[in-house]
Amino acid sequence: MEVVYERCCGLDIHKHTVVACVVVPGTGKQPHKEIRTFNTMTADLLKLADWLTAQSVTHVALESTGVYWKALWNVLEGSFTLLLVNARHIKQVPGRKTDVRDCEWIADLLRHGLLRASFVPDRPQRELRELTRYRTKLIRERAAERSRIQKTLEGAGIKLGNVASDVLGLSGRQMLEALVAGTTDPATLADLAKGTLRAKRPQLEQALTGQVEAHQRFLLAHQLVHLDGLDELIDQLGQEIADRLRPFQDKIERLDAITGVGQRTVEIFLAEIGTDVVRFPSASHLASWAALCPGNNESAGKRKSGKTGKGDVWLRTALTEAAHAASHTKNTYLASQYQHLAARRGKNKAIVAVAHSILRIVWHLLHHDCEYVDLGSRYLEERDRQQIERRLIRRLEGFGYTVKLEPAA
Repeated sequence: MEVVYERCCGLDIHKHTVVACVVVPGTGKQPHKEIRTFNTMTADLLKLADWLTAQSVTHVALESTGVYWKALWNVLEGSFTLLLVNARHIKQVPGRKTDVRDCEWIADLLRHGLLRASFVPDRPQRELRELTRYRTKLIRERAAERSRIQKTLEGAGIKLGNVASDVLGLSGRQMLEALVAGTTDPATLADLAKGTLRAKRPQLEQALTGQVEAHQRFLLAHQLVHLDGLDELIDQLGQEIADRLRPFQDKIERLDAITGVGQRTVEIFLAEIGTDVVRFPSASHLASWAALCPGNNESAGKRKSGKTGKGDVWLRTALTEAAHAASHTKNTYLASQYQHLAARRGKNKAIVAVAHSILRIVWHLLHHDCEYVDLGSRYLEERDRQQIERRLIRRLEGFGYTVKLEPAA
């Protein structure tokens, strides 16, 4: 086979060790291979980098093993051409699995140019990704803590959620703090209601009648403190992310105009995709990388499953949430698209299709530096107007009518 990279290295990474196989030209036709094992401490990784430099290695391939590859990538970045490869794409022959064979196999594939590199953004974008992903985890933790508070209230017979739309709103929070402080009189608790909720004081008195024990007060007190801590940390992360994205404020405002997309969603888009989409030749390439397009599974001329693959789960989640928000808007193109598809293909497939459309819109706005223009809720109907007319005429003729269409004055 043709040799693409004469001096290369394959790395098999684990938590405690890194097995490296360097392949360089030999004296004859066969290449010279040398295998060494290093620890994963920073000093040992620097020794690995010095050894690769001494061997005049130009390209290094490593498996995307958990998070263990990140420290090694940071050490080698800038000194070599690095390729991060999916372990599923370089599976070894069954029954011949060892760390030494793994690194040797990776080196052989790299030498002949048979590896496909995964997208690894530059360091600033990687740091931004860590911030946005951590914030997303904290937001999920906050939602889980709110559910725990509701569970504790239900156990005490407090049905505040049946009357108040937000148990942890201004009124609900004061009632919970009063419960923690030892107040048990339903009338006193209901009198803490604010705004429009004061009109429901009789229902509140019934909902706040329960048996709150000492351990439940203890749980509520610590759950509220935990919730406040999460809110504060989420705000601090939001401020740090906003500071890092301040130079790209024009792109944020442009993407924020998309139906169903908010500030946090835009920040996730820029962290996962990047502020420059030049590495994606087209919107279809971006959708394929994010696994938001139909999959290919065809054998013997028969198309089997078309389900989407596994892409960037953080980007996919943000796009799905934006699609859900867009589907509930009125007089917008994305809501119209959802309604058209949901009637024929189901709600889940319609949501994925709307998420796919949002991702394509993001690519066009970033690539062409243009503003978002909503096509309106009647765009699909006007585009397929003649087809709709023929279909409705056939249905009426099936009922025995003679149909003649005349334009309205």
